Amino acid sequence: MIRRLLLASSVLALAACNAPEEPATAPTPTPETPVTEPAAPSANVLSAQGFGPLRIGMTTAEIEAALGPDANPNAVGGADPESCDQFRPQRAPENMLVMTERGVLTSIWLTRTSDIPTDRGFRIGDSAASIKAAYGSAATVELHKYEPAPAEYITVWSSSDHTSPAARGIKYEIGQDGNVKAIAAGGPSISYVEGCA
Repeated sequence: MIRRLLLASSVLALAACNAPEEPATAPTPTPETPVTEPAAPSANVLSAQGFGPLRIGMTTAEIEAALGPDANPNAVGGADPESCDQFRPQRAPENMLVMTERGVLTSIWLTRTSDIPTDRGFRIGDSAASIKAAYGSAATVELHKYEPAPAEYITVWSSSDHTSPAARGIKYEIGQDGNVKAIAAGGPSISYVEGCA
C-alpha cells in the first residue's frame, strides 16, 4: 500500500515537472503605475524637413494644394520669381514664408513674432546661449552679415556637405539683443541672407 502511494506521488511529481508553463501575463496597471502612451510628434513644428503638410522638395503646385496660393501675389518675393520666389501661402501661419527655387520648395522661414517652435523646441525670442548649449559642437556660428556682435547666425546641418541639394539644416538668426529674430529650415537656401540672394 505504501509502495502504491509512493509510486502514485512520484508519477504526479514527474507529470507536474513536464507540465507546460503558464504564459506570463502583463501586470495589471494600478493607480500608482499608470500606463502611458508615447506622445505623437506634433505636425506644427518646424524641422529641417518641413512644417505640417509642407515638405522640402515639394513643387509649387503641391504647396498651393497644401496651404493655398500666394497670400499677397503683388508682393515681390524675388527678382525673378521663376528662378526664386519667397511668399506666404494663404493658409500658412502668420510670419511664415516659403522659398521656392525653379518651382521647388527649398526652405521655410519664420520671422517677427512667429510662435512656431522648431523640432528642438526653440522659437523666435529664445537666447543664442540656449541654442548653442542644446546643439553643442553640431552648431556652426558665423558673424552676422549686417549687424555687429552679438548678432550672428547659428546653423545646424544634418550632414557635412551642406552645399548638396539633399542637405538639410536649421539656421537661427540672432539679433543684437542676443536672441533669435528669424529661423530658416530646409536645404542650402537657408544660407541666403537677403531672401532669394
